[in-house]
Amino acid sequence: MKDSSHPEVITDPIDEARRYVRNAKDLLTEKGKLNVEYQYYEDRKYVRMAGNTLWNGVLIILDAVFHVKQNKRSRPNFIDYEKAIATRDLKLLNLVTIGYDAIHLSMGYDGNPLKANCQEGFRLANDIIDRCAAMLPTA
Repeated sequence: MKDSSHPEVITDPIDEARRYVRNAKDLLTEKGKLNVEYQYYEDRKYVRMAGNTLWNGVLIILDAVFHVKQNKRSRPNFIDYEKAIATRDLKLLNLVTIGYDAIHLSMGYDGNPLKANCQEGFRLANDIIDRCAAMLPTA
């Protein structure tokens, strides 16, 4: 059993976040069953799984840049991330807010099957990762 009191250390959060994006894309490509004629995924289950994977990739890079801490009673929530980001980069805050809606809610919870919606989620995730990558100190 994994010890949750010691979070895993991610040596390269940019690569790790991008790996999550690749995994989400592979999931939709391999199992989403794209209806080419109408441009939607026939299996919402895989849209949800891809959205949740994509959002976790975004959280990895946000945690690396903003170090949003969980308190003893609960995990960080979206408001904690919004507060941390707002103090540093309002353009990123806008991207993350839109990304939360498109990736986490629309894809991850609702399983919105429209291909265009999923493509926008991937674009937003990549834009957030790119913007955060520029904020990380270089070694």
